[in-house]
Amino acid sequence: MDDDELEIVNIDDDQEDSDDKVPAHDPNRSKAILKDILSNSLFLLIVLVITLLLVKYVGQRTVVVGHSMENTLSDGDSLIVDKIGYRFKDPQRFDIIVFPFEYKEETYYIKRIIGLPGEKVRIDREGNIYINGEVLQESYGIETIKDPGTAVDEVTLGEDQYFVLGDNRNHSSDSRTPSVGLINRKDIIGRAAVRIYPFNKMGGL
Repeated sequence: MDDDELEIVNIDDDQEDSDDKVPAHDPNRSKAILKDILSNSLFLLIVLVITLLLVKYVGQRTVVVGHSMENTLSDGDSLIVDKIGYRFKDPQRFDIIVFPFEYKEETYYIKRIIGLPGEKVRIDREGNIYINGEVLQESYGIETIKDPGTAVDEVTLGEDQYFVLGDNRNHSSDSRTPSVGLINRKDIIGRAAVRIYPFNKMGGL
């Protein structure tokens, strides 16, 4: 018999030696893991707080429901509402604003500012909008106004009041209707600043 046939390699003993070796507890490693967990938890908490503050005081995501602002905004559009800008400047004509509906909780309207504080607003039977006796030059309405509503008689705005219309003029409840009326500045939540969805229409408003 060849010597090669008598060669035996015992791997069981080596395995037993290996299994008997238990790593010693490393307190420094445990402290490092605990430190990482605490650090990540603190970071997530800070991000959450900043997000909540941004939503409450700076910007808020809003989804359009209905068709009163077509063709500018459509049902289902997602917007970011700037809630802080009006702390530093006054609302401007043609801004799109969000405000609460007085007669139903958790219901908000989105409309375009047409008349500013102190102005006189009137809409004639032909659908022309007059500001202080002069026809307003604008092209936001998708069709001629058929019903001037309460604005058939000249409306004088107070020092903090705004006259608003939906761009879909004949399918909108706005300042022409008594249930909405004139909008007080203190009730304006913010200005619709950016459309974030649908993606093919993403951009500033």
